[in-house]
Amino acid sequence: MPAKRSAPNAANAILGIDTLWGGDVMNPSGTGRFIADSWFSDEKLPPAYTHPAAARLRETGGVAAKEPDAAAIDAYLAAVDVPGAVARMAEEGRRTPGLHGAYLAGEAECLGVMWELVQELRGRGPRVPYERCVVASTGRPPEPSRPEAKRARVAELLGKAGHATGTPAGLLAAVDAWRAARLVPRKSIRQLAGAFIAELEEGTRRHVVPHLPASLRGVPRANIEFLPIEDAWFSGSMNYVGRARDRDGSPRYEATYEINASLQISVPEFAQLVSHEVVPGHVTNFALIQGLYVRGKLPFEATVLTMNTRGAALSEGLANNAILMAHGVTEVEELPDEDLQIGTLLALLQDDAKNQSSWLTWKEERPQAEVAAVLRNEYLCSEERADKLSGAWGRHPLLGRMYLPAYRAGTEKVAELRRRHPPERVIPALYCCAGLVDVVTIDQALAPAPARRSRPGRTPAKRRKAAGTRRRR
Repeated sequence: MPAKRSAPNAANAILGIDTLWGGDVMNPSGTGRFIADSWFSDEKLPPAYTHPAAARLRETGGVAAKEPDAAAIDAYLAAVDVPGAVARMAEEGRRTPGLHGAYLAGEAECLGVMWELVQELRGRGPRVPYERCVVASTGRPPEPSRPEAKRARVAELLGKAGHATGTPAGLLAAVDAWRAARLVPRKSIRQLAGAFIAELEEGTRRHVVPHLPASLRGVPRANIEFLPIEDAWFSGSMNYVGRARDRDGSPRYEATYEINASLQISVPEFAQLVSHEVVPGHVTNFALIQGLYVRGKLPFEATVLTMNTRGAALSEGLANNAILMAHGVTEVEELPDEDLQIGTLLALLQDDAKNQSSWLTWKEERPQAEVAAVLRNEYLCSEERADKLSGAWGRHPLLGRMYLPAYRAGTEKVAELRRRHPPERVIPALYCCAGLVDVVTIDQALAPAPARRSRPGRTPAKRRKAAGTRRRR
């Protein structure tokens, strides 16, 4: 049985904040989910979700709706003590030792900032400092992105392929031409995804699975269905469901991926996307977490994937390094194909662009058109991505300040850990096999165990003799 079956403070805190922002964790589509991105524990939903006032608030879109329903928000807060639940979760984190307590405390800090942002939007609290938002979700202060090295490497690779990349305009034109010549056919998304999943599964079997606990090696790592959707404001939404059960009650570890049908993406970029979203990225990560939960190795909090948090930052970092993990390498230049290197670099530049959109929008208060131009010209984003990242994403009062910086922060953290630690140590830690961790507390999980001190004057032979005496007692 799971180590901890009930966590009412965490459940009410997470789903309370989620409901205030208009999220619905039970919605099968990513268009309806928001902060709470899964509910696969089989636990009963808490009052924060089930109270009649919650349904009304979800219908009206919460505090970030174009026309927030103040009466619905007030009615909900009168019925559900959301800030109290967050405070109790924080206190539980302070009381709980080890990784679990540190994770709870970090998540409660993030939820507390999200509550402050609710108050800011409603005109009932001060403006939340940008630095506070970024530190809460990433564990480090905000800073602008540095795309120069990745951009130079893209220019070098495209130059080798015969493109003129000597000027910024030439490089952008070369990227557009390279992407157009390799564009994913919209009608073939499912078939192409299936081919890449099979290839990445094999790489994961070789380079990741041997470092996982034996009990988890049979957990399905890519039980996913791709669903194209029209005119989404995001590139895609991986929806880990995890609620289907076999006859014996065991999970099926199922997920869906809703992909924007208008997405302008090349085949090499799509390979990186599949590794990020499916295997050995998000679906694999969450399936292993569910496997650990049903085996009693992780607490309830692991089963509610929570956006805009340090846990989400680590998850995005793992997913952005997934293409490298599947190939058993730590650097992009070690990937076996130069087209794949270009696609991976462009994907990483896009996540640098997410951080830059946040910085320019909230730190420097630049207008959207100016931000979009920077993302297009300096980060080599497609026009569609530059528009979405500078607009619907970047100017969102929560996502723009807390989630967009998390991609780059998590990616850099996981890359650094993979360079510093051997795979047999870092891979289990990244997938929470050593305990529930986030982008900050993973350092604690990877810290060397304290060396046992020997008593002075005792030789190994004397220690062995003393140990034998203790066993005989």
